[in-house]
Amino acid sequence: MIHPQVTAAASLRRRPTSEEIAASPYERLLAVRAAMEASNEAETGPALPLPVVADLDADGVPCRLYATRAGAPVLVYLHGGGWCYGSIETVDRFCRRVADRSGCAVLSVGYRLAPEHPHPAALDDVETVLAYLRKTGGDELGVDVARLAIGGDSAGGQIATVTARRQRDAGTPLDFQVLIYPVIDPLTSAESYDELGGYGLDRASMKLAWETYVPVPAQRLSPDVAPLAVADLAGMPSTLILTGEYDVLRDEGADYADALLAAGVPVVHTRYMGMNHGFARKIATIDAARAAADQVASALRAALTF
Repeated sequence: MIHPQVTAAASLRRRPTSEEIAASPYERLLAVRAAMEASNEAETGPALPLPVVADLDADGVPCRLYATRAGAPVLVYLHGGGWCYGSIETVDRFCRRVADRSGCAVLSVGYRLAPEHPHPAALDDVETVLAYLRKTGGDELGVDVARLAIGGDSAGGQIATVTARRQRDAGTPLDFQVLIYPVIDPLTSAESYDELGGYGLDRASMKLAWETYVPVPAQRLSPDVAPLAVADLAGMPSTLILTGEYDVLRDEGADYADALLAAGVPVVHTRYMGMNHGFARKIATIDAARAAADQVASALRAALTF
């Protein structure tokens, strides 16, 4: 059964007007972006104060650093939003809580969005941030760049795990990855799409997101887009995957967890019962969101504070 807090939280988001529904696809996208930002404060609550909250320019990529102490390991975090919307602001409260509870620094990335900037722009931005962090993070930011994790929710989870695989292949592996209801399958082939389309995300929406992010169909099954297209997942970082019971992405997240396990990668997969897509950032309105942030913090603390 869908949790009543999920239903209550959904009522906080402004619904599109008839004019917006009748508008062009791009104008509808702009309306979705604006509605998400407008509801952010009600969904996520007041900002938890931290010793360090600083907006940065990481060689041209906007980022926000959250830290509670010097010399902390770092989680590079990528917001969700179908590669088309969402921002540093929409995951601000989640990142603050993770930084506070884990003792790790969190570097939230404002990667470029489609359709203005389709694939591989977001991926390029994240790799730019990692290079910047390794080059200057110890001296300028006061963090421990020898202990790095990457994570993200939804589309951010897809970018995160693709980046982790590319870093593995480049000989600069990351230490841990956090994937919150990650987008994995460009074919949207899982049975959960047929079972769960009425809970806030559906197959049509995901197909549109994939087409917007990767407009060239031939690229959608390349390893830099489809994480399960990788021939060998051995050597990927230890992984925490969180999925929601009423999320159409539920099955592909579970399939990816199984594939990583089969490749010998340590994986913890937790399914949050009664939850739908997008729950984890709604710190103020959904109890399970706070539990999810705390689980991420605990996993980071265990993985990185060695």
